[in-house]
Amino acid sequence: MIRYATIGTSWITEAYIRGCMLLGDKFQLAAVYSRDFNKGKEFGSRFGCETVYTDLEELAASDIEAVYVASPNAFHYSQSKLMLSHGKHVICEKPITVTPDELEELQTLAREKALVYMEAHMGSHMPEWRLVTDCIKRLGAISHARFDFSQRSSKLDGHLKGEHQNIFDPKMATGALMDLGIYCIYPALGWFGMPDDIYSYCTKMSTGIDGSGGAVLRYSDKTVELCWAKTGESRIGSEIIGEKGTLVIPSISKLTDMKLIHKDGAETVLSDQPDKFHLMRYEANDFYRYITNFEAFKDELGAANRLALDVSRVMFKIREQSGIKFDI
Repeated sequence: MIRYATIGTSWITEAYIRGCMLLGDKFQLAAVYSRDFNKGKEFGSRFGCETVYTDLEELAASDIEAVYVASPNAFHYSQSKLMLSHGKHVICEKPITVTPDELEELQTLAREKALVYMEAHMGSHMPEWRLVTDCIKRLGAISHARFDFSQRSSKLDGHLKGEHQNIFDPKMATGALMDLGIYCIYPALGWFGMPDDIYSYCTKMSTGIDGSGGAVLRYSDKTVELCWAKTGESRIGSEIIGEKGTLVIPSISKLTDMKLIHKDGAETVLSDQPDKFHLMRYEANDFYRYITNFEAFKDELGAANRLALDVSRVMFKIREQSGIKFDI
């Protein structure tokens, strides 16, 4: 059993914990970190955890084996580095770092210490990811793909009223690309590789952060269009178009309710729609496998980390092209 701690007390942290609980006795939530002791105490008590840290240095010096980092993006690098430096395995919410240089540094640190350091991108650890990979081979020559994650933020109304929201604060290294666009970039690179060229754009909000945006990835044999937004809701989902059929992906983040529509119009259902915490158990299970059998799975972890680095590089290029800047 791996004793782990969480940094962050948001809904995503709760979903990750519940995902771990689905894995039986593989993980034990041993501690919670929060700047507010009472908030941390209340959060941990939901899962039978009574140990709360309000000092990251104390958490790093503890006997906890692993840490799940789900703090605002701006803190991912420093907090992950602290935990890795103290011999802790780290799984960090996406985006794992703000820049690819930061990611390369921490990946090197983890390798030197024989530690697991990975990005908590749930899609690439799900069996549906491999299902799509196999389905792509059945589509024949692919000419076009379109990945869209446009989801109206629950924080948008507050922002429009003039209230401060972390998700629209450039000091937190957030915005539509970092929060949602990454879910489009991961499958584009994971299924098709690095593009030959990238053209990107964005629409900025009053804080200077991007509220929506997109990119066109050009390959020698196909075009992949990406679109993301926190200012409105998409209703048509995503698709991969091939000469033998079309793969319809209603949710590019969850890979649920997917179906293959053959060229004759016949349909094959590929996936259903479980709760999100059920989806997060796959990244947690891979984290467990990498920790407990490092040598056997080091190549798999290496491939996952190379993809994470490619994604970080593409996201950085998109930010440069679109003029997205953070105040950190």
